[in-house]
Amino acid sequence: MRGASGNSIDIVLCTPRGRKLAVLFVRDDGKHAREKWCLPWSPANEDEPLDLTATRVAQRAAGSRAAWLSQAGAFADAKRHPGGAALSVAYLGVTPHRDDPPPPRTKWFDADDLPSLAPRHRIIVDAALAQLRERMDRAPVAFRLLGATFTLSDLQAVYELLLGRRLHKASFRRSLTAAFLVEPTDEWRSEGRGRPAQLFRYAPRKRRGGRGGPRFDVLGA
Repeated sequence: MRGASGNSIDIVLCTPRGRKLAVLFVRDDGKHAREKWCLPWSPANEDEPLDLTATRVAQRAAGSRAAWLSQAGAFADAKRHPGGAALSVAYLGVTPHRDDPPPPRTKWFDADDLPSLAPRHRIIVDAALAQLRERMDRAPVAFRLLGATFTLSDLQAVYELLLGRRLHKASFRRSLTAAFLVEPTDEWRSEGRGRPAQLFRYAPRKRRGGRGGPRFDVLGA
């Protein structure tokens, strides 16, 4: 990944790991590397659209295509980039959890316990994680981490993971219903000793009055 002389494409790719959110990093084995780890990145290619480069870099780093990937902004400050890029175009993505290990030279780190990073990459990660929470009501981020069908408990767990806080169950379900994001299926799934839980699917519908996405109340202490 060395040799960037102008712009770079930098990827912040997230996945669930247990009850925590993790970010993917690549080991930087460059001769002049100051930090051991960096975000997956590549010099920008004038002959390739930015989105296509980002898709390729994310897939190469994770070993599979990102379930959701979106541009997170451009960073042209004077902060040091591991490849010396003057301007970085950052992308934010999510991918479902996989039990198999990531590709060689890559590692998932908990979002609240990141390794030492080049200053530019640290700024990009912080900005991308903040954007992830802000975009929850405008993009189907949570649903990209679930299968085609899921229980409402599954969905709430993903929202809590991405938002970094617990949510009130009844409020979550009321807000979800008001947002017209899911619809029930005729399938049910056993969840332990209790009665089976109904399965839902992501099926957004146009909302009256152009209202924004769901707003969920935090669980009180």
